[in-house]
Amino acid sequence: MSQLGICANPASRTSRKRLVARSRAFALLASLQVCWVGSAVAQTAPAAAGVAAPQPPQAPTLVAPHLLDHAPVDYPKEASGDAVVLLVVTVNADGSVRDASATEEHAPFSELAEQQVKGWRFEPATRDGVPVAAKVRLELAFRAPVLVPAEPIDEPAAVTTPNHPTTPGAAPKPEQETIDVTVVGERRPPMVTTLSRAEVRQIPGTFGDPFRALELLPGVTPIISGLPYFYVRGAPPGNVGYYVDGIRVPYLYHVAIGPSVVHPGMIESVDLYSGGYPAPYGRFAGGVVSAQTTAPRTTLHGEGNVRLYDAGAMVEGGFANGRGTVLLGGRYSYTAALLSLAVKGLQLDYRDYQARVTYDVTPNDRISALGFGAYDLLAQEKNGISTIGFGSEFYRGQLRWDHRLASGGQVRTSMTLGYDQTSIGGQRNAQDRMLAVRSELDQPLNSYLRFRVGIDTMRDGYRVTKPVYDDPDNPQSQRFQDTFPSRTDMVTGLYSDIAIEVQKGFTVTPGLRLDYYKSGDATALGVDPRLSARMKVREGLAIVHSYGIAHQPPSFILPVPGLALGSLAEGLQTSYQTSAGIEWAALEGTTVTANVFNNIFQNMTDALSIPESPGNSISQRTTGRAYGAELFIHRKMTQRIGGILSYTLSRSTRRLGDSVFPAAFDRRHVLNAALAYNLGRNWRAGTRLVFYTGAPVRSTPATGSTSSETPTATPTTTRTIANPDPPRDPAFYRIDLRLEKLWQYSETRHLSFVAEVLNATLRKEIYNGSALGPIFVPSLGLEGAF
Repeated sequence: MSQLGICANPASRTSRKRLVARSRAFALLASLQVCWVGSAVAQTAPAAAGVAAPQPPQAPTLVAPHLLDHAPVDYPKEASGDAVVLLVVTVNADGSVRDASATEEHAPFSELAEQQVKGWRFEPATRDGVPVAAKVRLELAFRAPVLVPAEPIDEPAAVTTPNHPTTPGAAPKPEQETIDVTVVGERRPPMVTTLSRAEVRQIPGTFGDPFRALELLPGVTPIISGLPYFYVRGAPPGNVGYYVDGIRVPYLYHVAIGPSVVHPGMIESVDLYSGGYPAPYGRFAGGVVSAQTTAPRTTLHGEGNVRLYDAGAMVEGGFANGRGTVLLGGRYSYTAALLSLAVKGLQLDYRDYQARVTYDVTPNDRISALGFGAYDLLAQEKNGISTIGFGSEFYRGQLRWDHRLASGGQVRTSMTLGYDQTSIGGQRNAQDRMLAVRSELDQPLNSYLRFRVGIDTMRDGYRVTKPVYDDPDNPQSQRFQDTFPSRTDMVTGLYSDIAIEVQKGFTVTPGLRLDYYKSGDATALGVDPRLSARMKVREGLAIVHSYGIAHQPPSFILPVPGLALGSLAEGLQTSYQTSAGIEWAALEGTTVTANVFNNIFQNMTDALSIPESPGNSISQRTTGRAYGAELFIHRKMTQRIGGILSYTLSRSTRRLGDSVFPAAFDRRHVLNAALAYNLGRNWRAGTRLVFYTGAPVRSTPATGSTSSETPTATPTTTRTIANPDPPRDPAFYRIDLRLEKLWQYSETRHLSFVAEVLNATLRKEIYNGSALGPIFVPSLGLEGAF
């Protein structure tokens, strides 16, 4: 084993002239313990770097990798104190870093270390002179910034990078141990809220599921407590887009209050773009939820869990000497057996699967295949006959090529196939066969310009079957066929944006997206300009702005696989999204975000927000507005004491004809507060409070003469009388609890017992004057990883 010291210079010629040195992250005692990557089991080579390991005469000559250069790493702005992170780094045969994973979570240090070390370069390991892949252990020590007195400097500080580790027993020279580090790389866009999976595990009521943590974020208004459907800044559930690694999916959650449709172990983080999102995202007039999967890892690892109502597992490993990886995962529920004890004949099933294969064709080219899908069924069995109340399934398969350019940019091209199906009342099936192609170039032009351009096209083939015994003259059947006709939809989009660092700390990103839609004989063009800006006022404080226009074809009330309105002839839905706020890195590792927003909606298909009327249909068009303020206080949940406070003050209205009235789910106040605490001895506890005020009581307005059998929507010009200030349901609150005991067997192997309860207070929610529930979900389970 060799010792290599890599330290950040806390006071360079520039920084010593200041009273406070810049925050630095540096590697102290970076130990290189080399493990040669084999097909199944790694063999440890305890040789000094650069020196052949002692082997029997017949053994090959093994030479460890040498560290050449580093991607700069900065001390996390939301962190405090010192920390040491032990990383297992897989170095490819070309010297690039394939994977870096911390042996133990220590947020935010471990997350930053994993991301930044991937940019380091090594002289690759060799076996008999032939480059091979290898694993390296690096210990990174983070030190909090210290005060540096101002003093004159006669000579510039030496800044050198060691090209080779020292031989055993030789003390490295101090001037060879020091490098200067600064912050580089792509900055996250403004107005995006991100939660990592490590944090989500500690939030009560989410059951360790990254997607279920969305309702905790500001700007998100739930329809009913516990159900995974919500408004985002006034936009209805059908106007919120869901993506997994850039792949559009119809929904994120299994039926009822089930978990997400992708195994949590495969999800690295989830981003919520409440509005004014980047140009690559489009075709949704509300917010966008984007999940990123974990980076491929060649080391054999996995995790699994068994709970009261389902079981799941995921495993991943490498092949071809670290050039390829394979991941398999899935989940299966046995809820039906439990529910049948309470409600005879009730059947509730769900399952999902995930598979991924990656292979590095060259040091700069990677091909990958990703497939995942989900199935849900809710049925009632009586007298041996099963009646389907709701059944849905969707599947996605993507083939992708990533090419890294010598200039530092990247080209990504992908093709995606999809199949969606929903059974409606056991009488009809709605299906969608999807094909999507996408290509994008992301290119840094210089140190202050980053350019991105892309094209994507999508084809959806919708087909709705008729019931076996159907009266063609039935007005209801005719109306359904007119609302959801069998057809082919096409859309092609071009987009581009450029990040401009006007001056240090001030970045502006203008963007433009063009989408051309075709549905049957109808066509439409969406022109979506975007603009975001982030201006650093002082250290730890920034002002952020976001503006954008977003278009979307007609959408159904809720995201349902295979079911989409066929009324493009009536035009696109349009939203004008504006927001402004501040981001403040407060003391003790706490961040504070505060925003104000104002969204204007035109030509929206939001039947949920319209008062019930015999003349209204699900394709009714309205206009509307949502405005308010948001507050998000965040201390990493993985710390000894972590917490989240999220508060949204908003008002959402709709206009139909001459009437302006509150949207059906206009909740003025929405509050989430979560707290996690490390009790010691590997015990961890948490609690969460959810509170929101009541929604308006839906009234029946008086409308113009429109027959209930009319298959088309009521025109927005019809005079409607609605109560502008209706009575509201009582406020609702619930308390969630979580308790975990962890047994750590090694650096990578552990077992946890988790007890969790959603709505431990057994509170009932009142909606439209009627009591619901209580929705109460207890969970006991074991979780393990290796």
